[in-house]
Amino acid sequence: MWLRNAPALAQKVLVALAAVTVLLSGSLALPQAASAYPIFAQQQYETPREATGRIVCANCHLGAKPTEVEVPQSVLPDTVFEAVVKIPYDKSVQQVTGDGSKGPLNVGAVLMLPEGFKLAPDDRVPEEMKEKLAELYIQPYSDTKENILVVGPLPGEQYSEITFPILSPDPNTDKSLRFGKYSIHVGGNRGRGQVYPAGNKSNNAIYNAPATGQISKIEKDEEGGFVVSIRPEGKDVVTETIPAGPELIVSEGQEVKAGDALTNNPNVGGFGQVDKEIVLQSPDRIKGLLAFFAIVTFTQIMLVLKKKQVERVQAAEMNF
Repeated sequence: MWLRNAPALAQKVLVALAAVTVLLSGSLALPQAASAYPIFAQQQYETPREATGRIVCANCHLGAKPTEVEVPQSVLPDTVFEAVVKIPYDKSVQQVTGDGSKGPLNVGAVLMLPEGFKLAPDDRVPEEMKEKLAELYIQPYSDTKENILVVGPLPGEQYSEITFPILSPDPNTDKSLRFGKYSIHVGGNRGRGQVYPAGNKSNNAIYNAPATGQISKIEKDEEGGFVVSIRPEGKDVVTETIPAGPELIVSEGQEVKAGDALTNNPNVGGFGQVDKEIVLQSPDRIKGLLAFFAIVTFTQIMLVLKKKQVERVQAAEMNF
């Protein structure tokens, strides 16, 4: 039986190897075509939050933009709730895409939950919440970081608000967890990054003069970018290659200093980070609180009734 299926198995293996080869060759040959999305953080960092508290997406997305998150103030154990990340931006603006043309912005987000919290399984998500999720693909940061969720890139016009279905843990079944207050960290980006993880600039960044001198020549390359030649006094010519996308703001013959901008800033997006707190509430504490309120209410009623009884006795004695 196995021998009869051997040719078919070999064919499947060859197809899989070919697909992997194409994927890897495309990633290595065209690294500039990609954008700085959560996948880069997953590949480069064990955890997306540095010791300083900064989320690593800020290393690639240099522009500062607001990000908001809505979560319940408290949740009960083993329940599904919503965490809504809002990534506001002006939807009328367009960004520079990988080939230098203009296009709509896309968005991405990372949601860092406390230990034990995780993405709710599909069979636990209510139907009304599923309608909000639509075809949204949310994934854990890694196999060992189920409490960290990432999503993106997504079309910004459709997903400026992203709903995460979250399942809270139950400390009654997992003794390593506890009830109490926890922190939630959220990062949201809109638009492409300015720096790649390797440190090289994307075509969505400002390009600067590498040396002080006179711009001797500006040539346009085949890919739509420019090669700017700068002749420092008494030194060899220095060149700066500018990809398609940024607009030149200098001309031949102009004197520039090292660090001066050669292009405009094409970036219209950015990254924002926000921290929130959530309480994992014990049902027993709520029951105890309700019992306390009931006792206080009952005591107050008894005091009022006792007062009325004393007043009636006093009135009867006076009449007597």
